Amino acid sequence: MLHGLWSPGSGLLLWRPDGVAQPEGPGPAHSHDVLDAVLAAAKFRHRARVLLPGEPDPVQVPAHALAPPTAARLLLAELPPHRAGADLRFLGHVAKGVDRWVRAGRVVPELRRADGEWWVRWRLIGGRRQRAWQAELANLMPPALRAAGTATAVLDDLIAELADPITREALGTQSPGTATGFTAATGARQAHPLVTALLDDTPLDSGSHRVAAALEAWRTSLTAGEPELVLRLSEPDPEDPAGGDTDPDLPVLWRLQVCMRSEGEAPQPVSASTDATSIRSAGTRVAVALQAYPRLQQVPRDPDGMDFLLPAEVVQDLVAHGAHALRAAGVQLMLPRGWRILTPTMRLQVTSPAATETAVGLDGLVSYRWELALGDTVLTKAEMDRLVRAKSDLVRLRGEWVQADQRALAAAAAYLDERTDETLGSLGRALGELGAAAVARVPIEEITATGWAAELLAAGREAPAVPAPAGLRADLRPYQQRGLDWLATMSRLGCGAVLADDMGLGKTVQILALLVHERERTAAVGPSLLVCPMSVVGNWQREAQRFAPGLRVLVHHGPKRISGAEFDAAVADSDLVLTTYALLARDVDDHKRQPWQRVVLDEAQHIKNAATRQARAARAIPARQRVALTGTPVENRLEELRSIMDFAVPKLLGKPSEFHSRFAVPIEREHDPNAVGRLKALTGPFVLRRVKTDPAVISDLPDKIELTVRANLTVEQAALYQAVVDDMLAQLRQAKQNPSDMARRGVVLGALTRLKQVCNHPAHYLGDGSAVLRRAQHRSGKLALVEDILESVLADGEKALLFTQFREFGDLIAPYLDERFGTRVPFLHGGVAKRGRDAMVEEFQSGDGPPLMLLSLKAGGTGLNLTAANHVVHLDRWWNPAVENQATDRAFRIGQRRDVQVRKLVCVDTVEERIDEMISGKQELANLTVGTGERWITELSTDELRDLFALGAEAVGE
Repeated sequence: MLHGLWSPGSGLLLWRPDGVAQPEGPGPAHSHDVLDAVLAAAKFRHRARVLLPGEPDPVQVPAHALAPPTAARLLLAELPPHRAGADLRFLGHVAKGVDRWVRAGRVVPELRRADGEWWVRWRLIGGRRQRAWQAELANLMPPALRAAGTATAVLDDLIAELADPITREALGTQSPGTATGFTAATGARQAHPLVTALLDDTPLDSGSHRVAAALEAWRTSLTAGEPELVLRLSEPDPEDPAGGDTDPDLPVLWRLQVCMRSEGEAPQPVSASTDATSIRSAGTRVAVALQAYPRLQQVPRDPDGMDFLLPAEVVQDLVAHGAHALRAAGVQLMLPRGWRILTPTMRLQVTSPAATETAVGLDGLVSYRWELALGDTVLTKAEMDRLVRAKSDLVRLRGEWVQADQRALAAAAAYLDERTDETLGSLGRALGELGAAAVARVPIEEITATGWAAELLAAGREAPAVPAPAGLRADLRPYQQRGLDWLATMSRLGCGAVLADDMGLGKTVQILALLVHERERTAAVGPSLLVCPMSVVGNWQREAQRFAPGLRVLVHHGPKRISGAEFDAAVADSDLVLTTYALLARDVDDHKRQPWQRVVLDEAQHIKNAATRQARAARAIPARQRVALTGTPVENRLEELRSIMDFAVPKLLGKPSEFHSRFAVPIEREHDPNAVGRLKALTGPFVLRRVKTDPAVISDLPDKIELTVRANLTVEQAALYQAVVDDMLAQLRQAKQNPSDMARRGVVLGALTRLKQVCNHPAHYLGDGSAVLRRAQHRSGKLALVEDILESVLADGEKALLFTQFREFGDLIAPYLDERFGTRVPFLHGGVAKRGRDAMVEEFQSGDGPPLMLLSLKAGGTGLNLTAANHVVHLDRWWNPAVENQATDRAFRIGQRRDVQVRKLVCVDTVEERIDEMISGKQELANLTVGTGERWITELSTDELRDLFALGAEAVGE
């Protein structure tokens, strides 16, 4: 026995219940020729999910697929019951019904987009009678046909796909035009290209969405006179105790009215007094609605009419899900005019006195109050209690029915139960409660405040303007002036700050402007300590001399730096003291004695690990204000933000364990939007973040063009690469016998480092001092590519920066590039002294300086201004977008007047290319997983590591 299943997207699938894949031999003499022909060519290579008698779930069986034209010919044939199952004969019944509609002239052309072309196809007109016919078919559909989807979906696709081949078959057996009302075919071909494409089954070159819409509008107009079904949801009568505010425990029933609406008229309810024709028409349409949204079959009906009576939970599901299903079936749903779907939110109101000249900060006293709101309506305690007791998502609030998440409402009400009264405490305590207010699905919508607290919360948006300092020899850009206004406000209020402007937006000049502004405002201002990486001490010194020559600057650096009383005296005679992170921890006792106005950390990501000596030293130094400067407040993990914030605004984000449970886990692992909102609300007042790509910040910065450039390995590189992978897999197999997470991670990270070295150059991996070239041929495909790139850069008279994370690789290729391009290529790395670094930067920035500069990623990736270059080449990858962007921003910053081209090099079909694709193609992985550096790779299984590290067939170049 042969069975059939219609699968949307696949067509007609023929299958056998015993799973036999081979077709039977020729049937008896009376069997149908079409069925014999189909079976003779059947391959049964597809798989079909079918419902077998006695089986609770669908199973897979071999099947043979037929395209719609062949399926139409088979289904229109007479299928003998002894050879065709009931399901296949039912499909034949549907096909014969389509044929009857076609021969009655109930077809029109439509335009479809497929395979990059526009095709004209036949389709049924539709209308009331066709919908009734389909509803009847849906009720009669055998259960075996429902494995591919709902009855409605299967029928819709089946009828749509069969209409075109059946119409074409009809046109081929009748005189052209008699079946469809078209003119003679020959004349039609000359009349319009659309008809030619339709009759000849060729693409329509002039097809477009506009033409498709016009044909659809014409089809709809052919059935416009038919009344349509409208289901109108009516609110319970507020005077009825079951539907009012009196007792929330009583059930509430909503009426879903059955109405018919003619074009241009209002919906008319169908009742016992409605004429019989309209009742029959409505009944047919209601059958369609029941098929589209089966849950209506489970609710009571009005005994005196056709209306449905819905409990609240069905109403909620109807609005959330049923409306879409009904609309797809051509049934309109009307909701009550006052219906609103609202999200519960929490709000924090803070009241404080007006700001004074005296600093207040987080220790300043405020009164605060929590509120729970639905939409714009703040709930009273009595309303909260009543809504919680209602135990329904549909509730009546102040005369209107609203839909809200009752569980979320109850959770928020329970949290705020003891917090709805006015509370007196410090601003720090109020913000601490904000951080702890984790209620699922109830976001904190807003924090409102009065007095100085309002000024603090709004400072990032609209801080009071301060005059541009007269002693500042720079014209501040508008966003830099706003930065000065914000810093001055935060300083006046005694609050720490994190200036997190993008690299290159001028954080240095904003801090210098603040120092000059304070000294012009009052002479009684203590000195400021600025801590930065050694590589940018000279830059700060030069910028201070250039933009703020009136500031007294002390550079506390070098082996001969002063200490003790001599240092105290020098600090007292200075406005700005510059030192490095390395010396901060060593000289912390000297720094703790000073009356610092503020401590500023430049490149504050240097304290992203709160447990390091320099992070502890930074937190230990007392100051009236603390400011952190960083273009990347979060490089890897949210814990880094907590460490920076704990310096600038101590205790704001709580203890590390509290921060981990409240924010790190919900955001990094669970992607909880509420946790993100609470963290932004908590840190927002103390963080000012602007990015270069925002036109509102800076409109004259050129574009940054990022390219991933792929190089092939040489044969030598491929052999070394495979040897490293084989060795890693062997070590992992041994690690299974003696499992140790730490040992396994070491094996994987070590292999990753060695593979990067192999991809760079064989001599880099071998460390044997061998030559860059062998017999005048490149041993490294990557270096050969770099040479081609630099050749074109220099030919255009431009400059380039080359970054590597390996000092050994820089030492290897710097002499080669010197010789190859006939120019000195400076290499800035961690071993270069401060004076040497400053000289390198100054020389490169000069017009006649070297056109190429090689930098190690750690030593040269932050703080430097190298805008003379408009090309950046990442020779090897750090796999941390934030770190790579920092390095790129040495060139892509204020002062750059040309488009910056950034090339990231990877080797084809290696781990480099695969990780690059993961970063580029999976944004979530890039943000939440790869962003943690390379540790995530060690968590992969051995099979996953084998796939990630394996050398592909395309890796080696010719």
